[in-house]
Amino acid sequence: MKQFYVYIMTNRSRTLYTGVTSNLERRVYEHQRKLIPGFTSKHNITMLVYYETTPDVRAAIAREKQIKGWLRSKKVALTESVNATWTDLSAMWHEEDASPHVSSLRPGASPSGAGRAAGQG
Repeated sequence: MKQFYVYIMTNRSRTLYTGVTSNLERRVYEHQRKLIPGFTSKHNITMLVYYETTPDVRAAIAREKQIKGWLRSKKVALTESVNATWTDLSAMWHEEDASPHVSSLRPGASPSGAGRAAGQG
């Protein structure tokens, strides 16, 4: 079953970016390597700090819009509810020349145990 991910990324200054994708590992790789021009490349957004999963693309898009509409303080609280230390959840995903893939992720799981399935909490 296909999974969709709503995610929050940040930089050293804790500027927040919220997005949605069907391939989290690939999308984080693109942000980190600045492969797509825009907000994340301009602001050096490279650390994945939160994500949640859902099998429903419409629910993922609605959740992304919901989170984007929140005050910063609510986004910070959401992030810290599962990742209090703001650890980069993607830190172990990519070697320098490795191509991105999602096979290492299980829905609702992450290397550090952060992240959650949509509809929880």
